[in-house]
Amino acid sequence: MALCLALLTSLPHKAHADANTPVLRVLAWPGYAEPEVVKEFEARTHVRVELTIVDTDEMLWQKISDPSGPGFDVFAVNTAELQRYLASNRVQPIDTTRIPATERQQPRFRQVSAIPGLVRQTAKGEQVYAIPFTYSAMGLIYDKQQLTTAPESIQALWDPQWRGKVIAYNGGTHNFSLAAQAMGLPAPFRIPPEDTEAAAAKLIELRRNALGFYTQPDESVRLFLRHKAALMFANYGMQQLHLLHAAGIQVGYVIPREGALAWLDCWAIPRNARHVPLAHAWIDHLLGDTASRLLVNRQGLANTVSPIAPNANSGNLIWLQPVENAARREQLWARIHSGAKLNKVMTP
Repeated sequence: MALCLALLTSLPHKAHADANTPVLRVLAWPGYAEPEVVKEFEARTHVRVELTIVDTDEMLWQKISDPSGPGFDVFAVNTAELQRYLASNRVQPIDTTRIPATERQQPRFRQVSAIPGLVRQTAKGEQVYAIPFTYSAMGLIYDKQQLTTAPESIQALWDPQWRGKVIAYNGGTHNFSLAAQAMGLPAPFRIPPEDTEAAAAKLIELRRNALGFYTQPDESVRLFLRHKAALMFANYGMQQLHLLHAAGIQVGYVIPREGALAWLDCWAIPRNARHVPLAHAWIDHLLGDTASRLLVNRQGLANTVSPIAPNANSGNLIWLQPVENAARREQLWARIHSGAKLNKVMTP
């Protein structure tokens, strides 16, 4: 059932409405805007929601920055990625007085000025550019029948004994940070030029060890089930653990000793949004009871309203930061994933 519901959220949602009904275009990640949440919002505001799902940061960037695209009114983005939208003037300030539900959030998420990258000082004073929504850590998921002891290190993804039993994420930005962690580099988000070739070589080794790569959480579960995988890098964290448990698989989740990359996703409003008041209303609605409950119960994610469950996402969390060159990382990863040799990978 959970897998079916996850698949449903990946489909564009269109309500029955006439041509004069306003359309709110939402860009989000799997499971962020469940059918019940969309239906409630449409009933309350008398608009139609057009939901588009993304599965990589690069796809998100392309859709928001595409001048020939349909344009979006509100989108979900992590705090690190938000910085390039700010730098390119692609997001607008949020009027928090239009989002009363922020008063329901946990104190650490209400205090947006304490969260790096969400607030900027402008000529109009301090302005907020995103509202925290959900968060998770990218730990390791392992099959308890094949691994009787939880893996302690990220290096388990490269362990020869698990060749053909590892599932990894198909995304260059996070994978290069993962490789930097495995290499023991001090700053995984700022790989020095002289270490780029070694990081690429590390990812080629990961590609050789992996049975497959995924982009969406439900896809990762299908791969895990079909191939009886032993180990997976959980880009979506507790969301994937929740889906695997729902499928009846005995798996564990661990934060490796090197620490786990962790993301905080927020709602932001594009600079060219057509329906700004509705975008504010959407953010307010997504902090409500239905959306917050479904994030936890259906997706296994944390929300910013309810206190986090004991021991969930515990351990050394390394919050995402902007990387040295996201476009270059994605370009290199595309060539690595395709099977290019190292000398060709490093050619600009």
